[in-house]
Amino acid sequence: MEPTQIRLTIPDSVDMTALMGPADSILRRVEQATRAAVTVRGNQISITGATQDVGQVATLFNRLIEHVEAGDNPSPDDVVLLLDQVERGYRAPASLADDVLLTYRGRAIRPKTQGQQRYVESIRHNTITFGLGPAGTGKTYLAMAMAVAAYKRREVGRIVLARPVVEAGESLGFLPGTLEEKLDPYVRPLYDALFDMLDIEKGNALIEQGVIEIAPLAFMRGRTFNDAFVILDEAQNTRPEQMKMSLTRLGFGSKFVVTGDSSQRDLGGLSGVESARRILEGIDDIAFIDLGRADVVRHSLVGRIVDAYEADAARLREGVSR
Repeated sequence: MEPTQIRLTIPDSVDMTALMGPADSILRRVEQATRAAVTVRGNQISITGATQDVGQVATLFNRLIEHVEAGDNPSPDDVVLLLDQVERGYRAPASLADDVLLTYRGRAIRPKTQGQQRYVESIRHNTITFGLGPAGTGKTYLAMAMAVAAYKRREVGRIVLARPVVEAGESLGFLPGTLEEKLDPYVRPLYDALFDMLDIEKGNALIEQGVIEIAPLAFMRGRTFNDAFVILDEAQNTRPEQMKMSLTRLGFGSKFVVTGDSSQRDLGGLSGVESARRILEGIDDIAFIDLGRADVVRHSLVGRIVDAYEADAARLREGVSR
């Protein structure tokens, strides 16, 4: 069978260096990840190989061009993510230029999948948003980006980060030190996201000033959060009464984002997220956004791990039902 060849002409408005990456690192990654042969001469890209492979690589380059035209600088890791989306037929959001936040390094944070786009839009337009889905779907990261962006635009006066203090299958034992030091292992993922958007010096200064507050779930009772952006992370580890208590802390001018992954629950019994969905779904200004395999934006292997666990859970359910 004769090989298929497609030739793409890159628009003059697209920076070829950004498209191909420093030292052609993006081009090299494309060549490693596909079976098609790719040749670049000037602003022409020739793709040769099996029809399916050529079509996927052409679609991949078209999406990379969209990123560059939107002002983004794709990385070799983006190639793996985009190629995985192309192979599965997933489409990235059309409004790539709709930045959520520019980090202190000048990098744009934006939704990369349709599910993430729905999640971001829900946070914008609803007072309470539940972002639910497996690891790697950007639930916490995008919520933090939205919180920092809202603070920078002065839409809120502070950011409150809360997490249930539940050990993930291990006993950490007695932890010496202050309350903040005891909580540090539990809230470290929130800090990681925060310091990716704000430099460490500024982030720590805001924490010391109380503008960014770490609020253990157990200590939220009796409080009201006005003019705040509140993120309740790992909410699958809340009990129904804890979820009710945390949601009723909502004050004037505030937003709540609740994130959770039911497949990583470390407690027995009914989850606070499950009870909240049963009771609250359908109420105006409260939204439940389900993220899934298509929204995983970590290493492509994470998506395959999620697939494998979901397939195993389905087999177990089938066995039980029989």
